[in-house]
Amino acid sequence: MNTKEILKKVRKIEIKTRRLSDHIFSGEYHSSFKGRGMTFSEVRQYQFGDDIRSIDWNVTARYNEPFVKVFEEERELTMLLMVDVSASESFGTSQQFKRDMITEISATLAFSAIQNNDKVGLLLFSDEIELFIPPKKGKTHVLRIIRELIEFKPKSKKTDIAQALRYFSNVMKKKAIVFILSDFINEDYDQALKIVGKKHDVTGIRVFDKYETELPKLGMVPMKDAESGEVILVNTNSSSVRNNYKANYLKLVDYFENAFTKSGSGTISTQLDESYVKKLLGYFKRRN
Repeated sequence: MNTKEILKKVRKIEIKTRRLSDHIFSGEYHSSFKGRGMTFSEVRQYQFGDDIRSIDWNVTARYNEPFVKVFEEERELTMLLMVDVSASESFGTSQQFKRDMITEISATLAFSAIQNNDKVGLLLFSDEIELFIPPKKGKTHVLRIIRELIEFKPKSKKTDIAQALRYFSNVMKKKAIVFILSDFINEDYDQALKIVGKKHDVTGIRVFDKYETELPKLGMVPMKDAESGEVILVNTNSSSVRNNYKANYLKLVDYFENAFTKSGSGTISTQLDESYVKKLLGYFKRRN
C-alpha cells in the first residue's frame, strides 16, 4: 500500500469514526470513565437547591450572605489501546477482516478520548512487543495511531497476551483506561491481567468471525493455522470434528470471560457482521 492509499484509508476511517465519537460516544465515554477526583473551581452565591454542606462559611461571613464552593472533576485521563496484531487478526469471512474492525473501534475510542482532552497511547503486540507509542493529546497524534494500525507489519505471527500485559505494567506507572483488542485465541494471561486490573481500568474487546464459532459442512478441507503456518486436512462433515472444534472455541471464550471477570475488568464481544457501535454504547451505559 503506497502513501497515497494509506492517507486515503486513514481519512476514510477518520470521517466514519470521528462522526461516531463526536455525536455518540464522547458523552458516554466522559460519564463512563471518571477523573481522579474533584478540584476547587470557584465561589459563587448560594442558589436554591444547593447543598448546604458546600457553603463557604468564611466568604459568607465576609459578605453577610451565603456563598458556596464550586468543584469540578479533575478530568485528564490516559487511555492506552493494546492491539493484537498477530496473524489470526487477518481473518474474516464477511466484508472485512478482524483487524479492520479493531482499527475502527480503536479510532472511535481514541477520538472519544481526545474529545475529552485525554491522552491516548498505542501498544501493538504479537508474541512480542511490536510497537509502543506513548500517550499524548491531539488529533495529529490520533491520526498517527490510525496510520500505524492500518500499515504496520508485525515481525511475528503468534500471540502472547501475558507478555504484552507485563510490558504494559512496566511502562505505565499511573492509572490508565486500557482497552485490549484481540480475538483472544490465547490462554495463560489471567495472572498478568489480575496484576494490571488492580491498578488500571481494563476492558477486553473480543472481535471474532462467525465461522470461528463452528465449522460449516464443506467436506474435506485443507485448513491453515495463521500463526503456526501448519496445514492439515479436516473432514468438516464429521460431527465429532465439528463438536471438538466448537468445544475448543467455547473453552477459549470461557477463559476470556472468567479471566476478565476475576480481575475486575469489563468485556465486550462483537462478531464481524454485528454493529460494534451498539456493543460499545451498551457497555458504556452499563458502566454509568
